[in-house]
Amino acid sequence: MAKSYDHLFKLLLIGDSGVGKTCLIIRFAEDNFSSTYISTIGIDFKIRTVEIEGKKIKLQVWDTAGQERFKTITTAYYRGAMGIILVYDITDEKSFENIQNWMKSIRENASAGVERLLLGNKCDMDGKRKVQRDHAEKLAKEHGIRFFETSAKSSLNVEEVSRAGQGSGLGAPPHNAGVGTLGQCLLCIGPDRARNEC
Repeated sequence: MAKSYDHLFKLLLIGDSGVGKTCLIIRFAEDNFSSTYISTIGIDFKIRTVEIEGKKIKLQVWDTAGQERFKTITTAYYRGAMGIILVYDITDEKSFENIQNWMKSIRENASAGVERLLLGNKCDMDGKRKVQRDHAEKLAKEHGIRFFETSAKSSLNVEEVSRAGQGSGLGAPPHNAGVGTLGQCLLCIGPDRARNEC
């Protein structure tokens, strides 16, 4: 049977439990949002096929459990990922502090040079903000990656993230020409689902 796509991209979302990774993936793959929060156990994925410049791109977007007890399972999926999105919740300072641990996990388990993106989720809950935007921008700059804030629930800033991803891949390095469509596809993500309205 002939394959029904021109390119296959494996993308991975990582971050603490409850930051809204599952909601982001559901919004991206199904354009749907649920206020019901169900914690991912182990690992799960969604597939979406999009067409960019006449090419069919099949995206496997992997959702990882954020709990420590699943870490050995989820890190096995880092290898082979073409892009990794680190997600934190702007209303949860600990989830932002733990981004450093997730960065370390990428260095230890992912392929060298994997594209990365830092995403501050739940920006529709600005009144409960615990992580200031400038702190996240500084962290992203230190690691040479791009940073965005979005809301899976309201799709706030989704278009901005999508436009920023076009032509450059997930992270800062524009030299990765083949990854441009990866960023364009991936960064169309919208709402996050969560216990606190991702």
